Amino acid sequence: MEYQQPSAILFDMDNTLFDLVGAQIASCHDVARYLGRDDGLDLFDYFLRPDHGFEAHENILDYLNDRNISPDGKFRQVCHIYETSKLGNIYPYSGVDKTLKHLVAAGYRLGVVTDAHSRDAVRRLEKAKLLHYFVGIVSYDMTGKKKPAHDPFLFALDMLKTEPSSTVLVGDSPRRDIEPCHELGIRSVYARYGDRFADDRSEVPADFIIDNMDELLTILDNL
Repeated sequence: MEYQQPSAILFDMDNTLFDLVGAQIASCHDVARYLGRDDGLDLFDYFLRPDHGFEAHENILDYLNDRNISPDGKFRQVCHIYETSKLGNIYPYSGVDKTLKHLVAAGYRLGVVTDAHSRDAVRRLEKAKLLHYFVGIVSYDMTGKKKPAHDPFLFALDMLKTEPSSTVLVGDSPRRDIEPCHELGIRSVYARYGDRFADDRSEVPADFIIDNMDELLTILDNL
C-alpha cells in the first residue's frame, strides 16, 4: 500500500489516553473497604475473567456471592461506589494533553475508537479534560460491534472523512487495535506503556511502538 501524509489520528481510549486499569483497581479497593474487607485485588481478578466482561457489574455480584455477602441492600450501593471511584481516578497519562494539543494545532483531525459505551466514553474524556480535542468518538453502541471487528474503524474513517492510507491509529491492544489496523491498511502505533496484560510485547505487528505519548510527535514528524 502507498501511504499518504497522515491527516487524521485515531486513538483507543482506555489504557491509551489514561490508565483505566489503575482506576479500576482503586475502585475495587474502595468497594472492599466499604464492605470491611481488604481484598480489593481479589475483586479486580473477577473483572479479568471472560464470564461477564471487563466492566460488568455482574463481576461484583459474583464476588459478593462467593463470600456469602448478601447483595440485598448492598449491591446497588457497591456498584455506585465502584463507578464513582473508577471515574474519579481517571487521569491522563503523562504527555497526553501536551501531545493532543500539539496535534490539533498542527491541523490533524483526532478521533477515538473505543469499546466503551458513548456515555462512559464522554464521561471519562471529560474527567481527563481531553474531550475537546476530538472531532468524533466511535463507541460500541454506535456500531454494535467491538474491536477487533473492522466496523468501528471503518465508521471512524467515514466520520473523520479520511482514508486508511492517510490515517494513523494509536492503541494499547495488539489484538483489538493493531491487528485490525494492519488488515485495513491503517498505520498503527502500539502504546506499549498501556498494555498491562501481554506476556510478550516484542512481536507486535505495529508500524511503530511508543513507551510514552510524547514519542508520537517524533514519529509523525518523520512520516
